Amino acid sequence: MSITGLILAGGRGTRMDQADKGLQDLGGMPLVQHVLTRLKLQVDQVIINANRNINAYEHFGEPVYADSLPDFAGPLAGLQTGLMHCKTPLLVCVPCDSPCLPLDLIARLHAALAAADADLAVASSGIGSERRTHPVFCLLKTALLPKLTAYLQDGGRKVSAWQATQRMVEVHFEDDAAFRNINSRDDLHRFEATPK
Repeated sequence: MSITGLILAGGRGTRMDQADKGLQDLGGMPLVQHVLTRLKLQVDQVIINANRNINAYEHFGEPVYADSLPDFAGPLAGLQTGLMHCKTPLLVCVPCDSPCLPLDLIARLHAALAAADADLAVASSGIGSERRTHPVFCLLKTALLPKLTAYLQDGGRKVSAWQATQRMVEVHFEDDAAFRNINSRDDLHRFEATPK
């Protein structure tokens, strides 16, 4: 089944001193380029959700769309935008600030979605008390757009809260570090200093 990849790069970058996270340099490449490179290996096409520096994002060669909702309404607004422009039955969503996302992310999410006859598959990692879900790493049917739009129109903004109302399956990944995200300049420096 054809799958479109969505990279969420539409945030304010509050913890990055208001800088556009996706365009921050990591190892000589913008963060979003790291994500794009890994995502393109797994999907049929990619779109980018950005609310600033649209021209800069267009240079990566993929379609770029801003939120239809105003005032940086959060990742769910970006997800809505992705669903609105998605031309395939399935959309996978990833953030622009996780440069090590798993290379088997889509294959495993898709297998679980099909096996569970679910509408939405969400990644998780960690064990015991450290186990947690990663709501913005998700694969969903584009048919969920009306339900998401209704949730947003009612004022809902929390990704995990909306996902919990859908037919969802959780997919556990052993490599917790693959979901590590870079929220601040300190995170960026620590990531660069970590032996690969």
